[in-house]
Amino acid sequence: MSATVTGEPSASSSPRPGFLRRLWERFGHLVHELGKFGTVGIIAFGVDLILFNIALALLDMESLTAKIFSTAIAATVAFIGNRFWTWRNRARSNLAREYVIYFVLNALGLSFSLLTLAISHYGLGSIWPAFKNPIADNISANIVGTAMGTTFRFWSYRRWVFLKPDAQPVPATVTESK
Repeated sequence: MSATVTGEPSASSSPRPGFLRRLWERFGHLVHELGKFGTVGIIAFGVDLILFNIALALLDMESLTAKIFSTAIAATVAFIGNRFWTWRNRARSNLAREYVIYFVLNALGLSFSLLTLAISHYGLGSIWPAFKNPIADNISANIVGTAMGTTFRFWSYRRWVFLKPDAQPVPATVTESK
C-alpha cells in the first residue's frame, strides 16, 4: 500500500529523523536566546513606544529628542532583562564594562531609528507634509528603524557584551597499551 493509504508518511515526504535532531542540537540554543531576546525586546519596545508618544504629545518634545529620551529609558529596561534573563548563563564580566559597551552599541542601534525618522520626517516631510505627523513618525522610527536596530543589537550584544562562558579544558585521556 502507498503511504497515503496507510497514513504513514513516505520517506521522500519528510526529512531524515536524525536531520531535525542534529539541526536542533546545533541551533536550539539560538532559538531559546532569540525567544528571550524577543520577549525582553517587546517589553522594552512597549516602554519606548509609550514614552516616545508621551514625549511628543504631552511634553511637546521635538521628534528626534523624543526618540532619544524614550530609547534611553527603554534601553535600561532591556539591559536588565537581557543581562539577568536572556544571557544569564553567559560569562559575567565587570557590570560597568557591560553597561558601557551595551549603551555604545545601543546608541548605534538607535541611529537606525533616528536615521529612518529623519529621512521620513525631515526629508520626505519637506516634500510631502503627510510624512510630518505622529503616525508617520511612529512607522519610520518604531517599526522600520526598530527592526533594523534590533537585528544589529542581537548580533552585537552576543558578540561584545554578554560573552560566552570560557571553554572548559578537555581532560586528557589515558591510553592503555597492551
